[in-house]
Amino acid sequence: MSGHSKWATTKHKKAAIDAKRAKSFAKLIKNIEVAARAGGADMAGNPTLYDAVQKAKKTSVPNDNIDRAIKRGAGIGGDAVEYMTIMYEAYAAGGVAMLIECLTDNKNRAASEVRTIVTRNGGNMADPGSVSFNFERKGVIVASAEGTTEDDVMMAALEAGAQEVEAHPKGFEVISEATDMVAVRTALVDAGIDYESADAEFVANVKVPADADTARKVFKLIDALEDSDDVQNIYTNIDISAEVEAELSDGDDD
Repeated sequence: MSGHSKWATTKHKKAAIDAKRAKSFAKLIKNIEVAARAGGADMAGNPTLYDAVQKAKKTSVPNDNIDRAIKRGAGIGGDAVEYMTIMYEAYAAGGVAMLIECLTDNKNRAASEVRTIVTRNGGNMADPGSVSFNFERKGVIVASAEGTTEDDVMMAALEAGAQEVEAHPKGFEVISEATDMVAVRTALVDAGIDYESADAEFVANVKVPADADTARKVFKLIDALEDSDDVQNIYTNIDISAEVEAELSDGDDD
């Protein structure tokens, strides 16, 4: 399972929802801009842009915002945008490994901000390669559970090259090689199975079990990183058991 999927259901219920929503919109828009810049504005010929747009629409980003982002990214109208992708490596509490992916127009600002957030929240920056060797780029599709079963998802996905299918809070998580993701996503749609998202993500090969106290510290660091405009994605190798997840959920209800 991808690094952030399990802890998605244990996020703090009392978070500032509107602020988080605005941050999410901004990051989804940035994904669209980068995809359009890399592969052009035609979604039919740019599957990365297609998936970025679909994800934004499912998160209720307004169509006008999406259209403007495509034009900015593709340089239509002279308003081109350019971001650098930078990956930072770190360790959180309990030796949990982290890959912190930034999309930024200012490398120095991003580096300084990530380092400050990590060290202030009990983590340590890691040397390049010391964390990333444990992660592989995979296609991660979250298929909707509505109107379908795990067997239906497995039948459609495995025939198209998927490697595994697991339960997910929003339905089923389908893992494939990154190069097979479009084929798997297409097969699911052809089988009448809707999907919530389709992304190329870094998935850990070796997981680190965490107790509730360690998990809370890791989540605090993740929350702080997510508040940075430059931080686009965070991947970890944290492994949370059902018992620990229940303990965390009980704590949120206090």
